[in-house]
Amino acid sequence: LDKNLKGERNVLIFDLGGGTFDVSVLTIDEGSLFEVKSTNGDTHLGGEDFDNRMVTHFCDEFKRKFKKDLTTNSRAMRRLRTACERAKRTLSSSTEASIEVDSLHDGIDFYTRISRARFEELCMDMFRNTMEPVAKALIDAKMDKSQIHDVVLVGGSTRIPKIQKMLQDFFNGKELNKSINP
Repeated sequence: LDKNLKGERNVLIFDLGGGTFDVSVLTIDEGSLFEVKSTNGDTHLGGEDFDNRMVTHFCDEFKRKFKKDLTTNSRAMRRLRTACERAKRTLSSSTEASIEVDSLHDGIDFYTRISRARFEELCMDMFRNTMEPVAKALIDAKMDKSQIHDVVLVGGSTRIPKIQKMLQDFFNGKELNKSINP
């Protein structure tokens, strides 16, 4: 944030980690004093939930293709989850990711792809659910979104392009701060 701060700045921190989601509205003074005006969020929403959606999607695909249920095979599920986490990260910088797991279940190699658009579709309800705590945090802070000087992204899941776009749209195109150490 601005080191040559003049007067007060209102900052919204959007923290979407692996398992939790927090929104905080702060007012920061010239002397680096800050006051927390409000907090909101969801203690049960994060990157793991996005992974779970992908895992379910690919379990269904595996069942359709091979008529086999891999949900009973804990090792296969762990390996698929790892591949899904990797794919999710890839989709933050690419529009498509591949899932390749040799001998996933009953000796069957599982090779498939997922597009960023399909991933967004699978998780859209959860992505949308991140916007309500933002609105509530602003109400609790008695601020309008136009009064927020800086929007700061924290947590790995804030790298997801759709989440960035939704947040930027909410704040009428305001530039998001992505490279701040919390």
